[in-house]
Amino acid sequence: MNEGVFKMGRPRYANSGSGPSFSVLDIGLPDRVAVVEPDSAFWAIVDGNGLADALSGRVVEAFLAQQDSFMGEMDRLRFGLKPSAVYFNPTERCNFNCTYCYLPEEMRRSGKTMTVEEVGAALERLGAYFDRTLESGIKPQLIFHGSEPMLAREAVFAAIDRFRDRFLFGIQTNATLLDEEAIEFLMSRGVGVGISLDAHEAPAADAVRKNWHGHGAFAHVVKVMERLASYPAFNVITTVTRENVALLPELVDFYHDAGVRVVMFNPVRCTRGGGMALKPDDGLLTEAFCSALDRTYTLFEHTGRTLVVANFANVLAGILGPTGRRLMCDISPCGGGRCFLAVSARGDVFPCSEFLGFPEYRGGNLFQDDLDGVLKSEPFRAVTSRVVEGIEPCRRCAVRHFCGAPCPAEVRAVHGTLNAPSPYCRFYEEQVRYAFRVIAQGREAAYLWDGWDEQTEEIYRCA
Repeated sequence: MNEGVFKMGRPRYANSGSGPSFSVLDIGLPDRVAVVEPDSAFWAIVDGNGLADALSGRVVEAFLAQQDSFMGEMDRLRFGLKPSAVYFNPTERCNFNCTYCYLPEEMRRSGKTMTVEEVGAALERLGAYFDRTLESGIKPQLIFHGSEPMLAREAVFAAIDRFRDRFLFGIQTNATLLDEEAIEFLMSRGVGVGISLDAHEAPAADAVRKNWHGHGAFAHVVKVMERLASYPAFNVITTVTRENVALLPELVDFYHDAGVRVVMFNPVRCTRGGGMALKPDDGLLTEAFCSALDRTYTLFEHTGRTLVVANFANVLAGILGPTGRRLMCDISPCGGGRCFLAVSARGDVFPCSEFLGFPEYRGGNLFQDDLDGVLKSEPFRAVTSRVVEGIEPCRRCAVRHFCGAPCPAEVRAVHGTLNAPSPYCRFYEEQVRYAFRVIAQGREAAYLWDGWDEQTEEIYRCA
């Protein structure tokens, strides 16, 4: 991107005539506001006192000079990508009975577990599909997901060894079944490992994450976390509920002291009744989440070491450059059925793991149906055609392409339709405001993963 001098003839004004339509967003700073063109996700931070000049001068001309490029980039991101990842559930069963789980209890208690042969056959079919659809040299991602994938340990580990040249593997686990042998296996093969932990003290951590006998596993999970903390492909997911929402700033210190590099503070999904009952108030969630982000910045200043809150970092990266996202939940259509898909232990294919408890969103079966046909099925089409432009009030929202009104499965459970706003609408809006404050203050490096700027290309700058 180069700074430019614009030669202006007849002025082009925002919000009138043939000029672009801009929204002005209060970002919580006394002297700065964000100006956003919502359709393209173009934005600028401007001096509040110079807003009138900006909307009749340089910001308008900056947008018009690259409007086609901005719109094209957003269109490719939203409608031009193809599946390159799979959330693969080798078992329906789980050794835990977490209160907020998005999967039906009967499935987790006594569901099917794949054999070594079934997992191998499934990955052969997936590998053949990706060999045909992805560019040469690009490995698809395959994340063993749950329920609890370590209950199918033999099949999972055999598949990793057999297909390690064809897939980039990850595993998301509650960590209770990770022993030293398993940890060594996963690390030696470069498998991404995500574990779940909800608090820095046993009573809070075990309050809703417990086994079928009502017992938690805080002590063991912490030992696993400490063992993996220095492993580059490691992260921790904290599900935020009304039980632990006030603890988020303290959790930042806990994870930072433990050497963890990446965490996610994911608001509990309201996909099932247990999650809905534990949903934190949006105001309390916003306050605690922003306080936690403030704490990560303070620790960065003191130590020079980042603790990346990945779900926030994704929003921040998506503002700085739409295609810089690593997650595809905060854009519409979301990534479900479009960038990734989910496979159940029975071989059934869904747009996303969040839909596994909704049989009506089954698009077909991996062992019986052609994947191209599955991706074009009505259940998939319903998810991949869900756009904020068709949702009220999202279609009028300035930050609609930084939020995406997630998650469609959650929205379906809460509202009975896909075309409704998120139950966390206020929280997502405030998260975007916080991201713009970070940008206005020039603090991006404290919140993003190392090398983020090397993975993006600057295509335009307006001085």
